[in-house]
Amino acid sequence: MGEHVVKLPDVGEGVAEAELVEWQVKTGDVVREDDVLAVVMTDKAAVEIPSPVEGTILWLGAEIGEILAVGSDLIRLEVSGEGNVAEAGAPVEAPETAPPPAEEDGPPARAQIPAPPTIPVPDRPPAPARQPVPARREGEKPLAAPSVRRRAKDAGVDLRQVQGSGPAGRITHDDLDLWLSGARAGPTGTGRVADTSVQEIKIVGLRRKIAERMAVSKRNIAHITYVDDVDMTELERLRESLNADRRGDRPRLTVLPFLIQAMVGAIRRHPQINAHFDDAAGIVRQYGGVHVGVATQTPNGLVVPVVRHVEARGLWDTAAEVSRLADLARSGTAARDDLMGSTITLTSLGALGGLVSTPVINHPEVAIVGVNKLQVRPVWDGNAFVPRKMMNLSSSFDHRIIDGWDAAMFVQAIKRQLETPATLFLED
Repeated sequence: MGEHVVKLPDVGEGVAEAELVEWQVKTGDVVREDDVLAVVMTDKAAVEIPSPVEGTILWLGAEIGEILAVGSDLIRLEVSGEGNVAEAGAPVEAPETAPPPAEEDGPPARAQIPAPPTIPVPDRPPAPARQPVPARREGEKPLAAPSVRRRAKDAGVDLRQVQGSGPAGRITHDDLDLWLSGARAGPTGTGRVADTSVQEIKIVGLRRKIAERMAVSKRNIAHITYVDDVDMTELERLRESLNADRRGDRPRLTVLPFLIQAMVGAIRRHPQINAHFDDAAGIVRQYGGVHVGVATQTPNGLVVPVVRHVEARGLWDTAAEVSRLADLARSGTAARDDLMGSTITLTSLGALGGLVSTPVINHPEVAIVGVNKLQVRPVWDGNAFVPRKMMNLSSSFDHRIIDGWDAAMFVQAIKRQLETPATLFLED
């Protein structure tokens, strides 16, 4: 038997030392060639140190967190046959090599480090059969090398579901391979297998434009999102009554026309919200006309048709225009002018609206009003909890131009009109 010393290798160009961040083995462990022994951290990356031989761990050369110089002893292993350290402890002498001739008038030649001697390794005995490992306790973090974790993450595998066969239940590459092969059933015995397929989809056309505009908005605009709840009970009662008595040539009223009219009323009090910010020129353009973009989901992606001059429209006229533009957008027949020129945007996910959202401003506008789900909630009226139809508004503002106070006041103005819908029909 002999000893083999594993030294900290050169782990990167210009790296002279590294920090030991994780031991993958302990004294007495039997390792195979290429098993990971330790993980060290340089100023650039974490690096795994594999075992060059098969053997038994005799000695660990550092504590976690210790800084090691390249070339320092990391681990000693007991190996079959002759190691790179004689049994008496004296290093095996390397064969003499003639130094390379120095170049005239040039820098001294680097010393040539002799290659380690070839170590004869007897035929490897067959690997012992895997022994069953006790199930991991609930909540216990799975043990695995960083490379195993990376592979599992890329493959979409939850390592908590994989049983490890290594020391202390450590998950090895072999365990992960076995899991991915489908040979090991899921924890419930369903036999489910991870799907590691990847489909590449080129972003083109409308989707590419949406991506570009969203990137511009998030890159250039300092967003602030303000959320408030609105009691829609009275407005819903009014909406149902108006729909029941509507003329045949009028569309059914949704919540959106009421919201748009409430936005117009709020803008009268806070005109700085109805604006564009030309950040390149450092100019805010505040508009008198209110042109509301209504974000509309279509089979090809999100488009924003524009209801122009809402300040000059009534409730039914607004509803008809919203319906007309939505039909054009979904059928893909909206004209270019139908999709341009908004001064503020309204976005709604309808029944899927959730409780809160953080809508992205439609650049170069400075505000967007987001509509969340309408649902019945218990509300305290001072004496008891009563069922009310409640809805949250999640609205985002360009914080470079709109202060938080002004943003809150604008949303509060919308809220007051929706909660007292008769005010929507009053002229200031």
